[in-house]
Amino acid sequence: PQVIATIVVDLPKSIMDQSKRQKTENGHQESNGDDQWELDEETMNSGAVGFTATQIFIKNPACVAYTYDDIIVMPGHINFGLGDVDISTKLTKNISLKVPFVSSPMDTVTENKMAISMALQGGIGIIHSNFTAEDQADQVRKVKRFKNGFITDPICLSPDSTVGDVMALKEKHGYSGIPITDSGEMGGKLMGIVSNRDMTFLDMDNSEMKLKEIMTPREKLSVAKEGVELKEANEILKETKKGKLPVVNDDDELVALIARTDLLTNIEFSEASKDAVTKQLLVGAAIGTRPEDRERAGALVEAGVDVIVVDSSQGDSTYQLEMVKHLKSSHPKLEVIAGNVVTPLQALHLIQAGADGLRVGMGIGSICTTQEVCAVGRAQASAVFHVAKFARKYGVPILADGGIKSTGHITKALALGASCVMMGSMLAGTDEAPGEYFYQDGVRLKRYRGMGSIEAMSKGSEKRYVWDNNKTSVKVAQGVSGAVQDKGTLLRYIPYLKQGVRHGMQDGGVSSLQDFNDKLYNGTLRFEIRSPAAQKEGGIHGLHSFQKRLY
Repeated sequence: PQVIATIVVDLPKSIMDQSKRQKTENGHQESNGDDQWELDEETMNSGAVGFTATQIFIKNPACVAYTYDDIIVMPGHINFGLGDVDISTKLTKNISLKVPFVSSPMDTVTENKMAISMALQGGIGIIHSNFTAEDQADQVRKVKRFKNGFITDPICLSPDSTVGDVMALKEKHGYSGIPITDSGEMGGKLMGIVSNRDMTFLDMDNSEMKLKEIMTPREKLSVAKEGVELKEANEILKETKKGKLPVVNDDDELVALIARTDLLTNIEFSEASKDAVTKQLLVGAAIGTRPEDRERAGALVEAGVDVIVVDSSQGDSTYQLEMVKHLKSSHPKLEVIAGNVVTPLQALHLIQAGADGLRVGMGIGSICTTQEVCAVGRAQASAVFHVAKFARKYGVPILADGGIKSTGHITKALALGASCVMMGSMLAGTDEAPGEYFYQDGVRLKRYRGMGSIEAMSKGSEKRYVWDNNKTSVKVAQGVSGAVQDKGTLLRYIPYLKQGVRHGMQDGGVSSLQDFNDKLYNGTLRFEIRSPAAQKEGGIHGLHSFQKRLY
């Protein structure tokens, strides 16, 4: 009994002494200068603390590809606060972002409102190409012209418009403070404004009355000159006690509108993605690989686009290589993201052509059926790891595109080497996404469709999937149309996503995306593969009913 007692007492001390002496790469110093005890090599290599990415994805005798749900990140040591977690990153070789979020170039996800909101909060939006070249360039211009607090594309009417037109706009948009220009459009000569006060005693009996009979005329309006600062505009509104302040240029043409309600709720966005010289918001746009897309690219560059995404479901094609080379030779300062790819061989060809970033993912989006229809693609976790590991040799960042269903998936994509994540369904259904809300079974929804759906292809996205310059009589859908639940405004949703990612990184013991990368490739960051039962256990289970609120 005495011997047994001695062993019980002495053995832990022996192990602790060995742990203090053992030098492994996962050690570090605490803030007080004391050495952190480290596990012995035998325990480290036993799988007790998980496995390296190399063991899971490269030494893979079962030849299995993994999704985000298949893997889990092992916890690390926390010696920093949540506010110290740095999620700034690289979108391309020469564009940096404060937040690793990119909105997908889909016609139910990204137009100018989404792009503006994404850029204001540190990410970037990629304008979809189901526009004419002129309209897509105009979308880019709207983002570049945006100034926080200024409405740069207000709804306008002409003096010959009617009271009924104002009532219809109020019914649809909830306001009736509408500027009146000679052309009835933004950029026309300012003639007056119709406010709630002007409409107070009017009803449908007056619906045919012309606005020139009731509007507040130009000579009675308080206006600001183009170039006015937001603070100065606020003072003018306070002094005049008006609800709207038109901004005009030297020719008295309307260039913007400032609303008192917007000023009251205006937020300063310290992390906004802006051009260092012009201070304009950053914005991207998608193009295809057909000859006419070269002219489209020229129009986008003229409009001020910062990055072009060459949008193809399978990026390793002669058509895309030629397009990337053309863009880099014709517009040397333009950043180009190529893709989509899922293997290092695909990536190599695009890097050789001059790509500044790569878009990774094939057939894994919630509305994508490419893997089902074409039998080609790859599970996303494996695709992200292998392409990111290869592309880093050339200093080319990657965007993990698709398969993101939660903040946990974002964290896993970043843990596997992605610099940014591109999201479609995660952002569809927000106020800033295109389209109108509708109700189904009492749930507020918005339309969401894949660019490979028949509906989207009929609007122009067919070129993303058809590798032929000839007209194709039979369209093969590689996506579906559906609906997603209302997520509210990005002003609340993006902060939730950012904070969720920071929590995940902190729990993993990493303080920045650079730290993530260092620990991924030196083997300090550990993972495990989850069985189906483990995946079920890691989700909500065992409840009769529950309500899931994100924030």
